[in-house]
Amino acid sequence: MTAQEFVRRAVSAATDYKTLYVSGGFGAPLVGRNVERYCTNNAYNRAQARQALIRAAGDQSPPVYGWDCVGLIKGLLWGWTGDPSKTYGGARYASNGVPDIGEDEMIRRCAGVSADFSGIRPGAAVWMPGHIGIYIGDGLAVESSPKWANGAQITAVANIGKRAGYNARTWKKWGLLPYVDYEEDETMTYEQWKEHMERYRKELGELPGPAWGADEMTRAVEAGITDGSRPEALATRQEVVSMIVRAAG
Repeated sequence: MTAQEFVRRAVSAATDYKTLYVSGGFGAPLVGRNVERYCTNNAYNRAQARQALIRAAGDQSPPVYGWDCVGLIKGLLWGWTGDPSKTYGGARYASNGVPDIGEDEMIRRCAGVSADFSGIRPGAAVWMPGHIGIYIGDGLAVESSPKWANGAQITAVANIGKRAGYNARTWKKWGLLPYVDYEEDETMTYEQWKEHMERYRKELGELPGPAWGADEMTRAVEAGITDGSRPEALATRQEVVSMIVRAAG
């Protein structure tokens, strides 16, 4: 996965979905059996207060997705798409050459690990003992934490500087994940992505009719090009290529 795509997915997970910090979670929708699964999978989640939060999330629609800190990195790299019909939101456990490891082992496997944040690159892991996140550019990171928003959230990297409107965390080190391709064109920053999304949503809102694209979506489902899930979500490049191949075939 490219760094640009990794950053895009991290920002989307934090801003486009309802989330909850769940120990051991890597993007599973908190519905059905998953609620009981995560209420009992470890001592942290078995605490009465955490169980109450997980069970309350199970009553919400659209669903809430459960992440812990390193689970956010692994789930995205395992192919998470936010699909509520999939047990793990579309992620496939230990896939794409990414092992199931903890946050401290994750930073040990990174390249160029440094405590000097002047050279940090978007898509890098940011780390402190027992906790890890994803640097997205502009002095910001995406992390899943029980602190502040109690889920996946965008925070300021205090090592670079505080940012108005964002909670700030001071990290110990950063490093380049071995599962991410950093050799690419300049990564879109969070502010650029936010501006792009606002413009895109405004343009869609100005199109006539509330069901824009509904007929085309129905025809695409009937032709087997797509399954019709997430009709209002942006498609990844991988999904677009898959649809083109199906249409051409």
